[in-house]
Amino acid sequence: MSDTSIKKSIKTELFTSKAPLEWAIVNNGTLYTAQIPIDSSGTVVSGGIEAQTHQVFTNLIHTLECANVDSNAVLQVIIYVTDRRYLNTVNTIYADYFSAPYPNRAAIVVAGLAREEMLVEFVVYAAVSQ
Repeated sequence: MSDTSIKKSIKTELFTSKAPLEWAIVNNGTLYTAQIPIDSSGTVVSGGIEAQTHQVFTNLIHTLECANVDSNAVLQVIIYVTDRRYLNTVNTIYADYFSAPYPNRAAIVVAGLAREEMLVEFVVYAAVSQ
């Protein structure tokens, strides 16, 4: 088995979760991460969908930097929101962080997320060097 096929955790300064998870894993040149709207204390930020989306991007950009890449390395984003009306706000903020050619993406409206107060979550795949 070559070194490129072994998953490696990316060290970040994000809140250390009690759940059995890593904020980011790299394997075979791809970074896998899921980002939620929590601050450094692990608290879901208040202020509605706009504040939560900005926090998700803050956490994502930090994670990408820890993997030595930027938003141009992002290949795909799966966006989960708890209300279809939130998509306009998410799209506006999304355009501030990405430029053409945009990552491939999907948006899914769900009944709820892991924490009741969460309105948005991103699952992101990015190209990285190992």
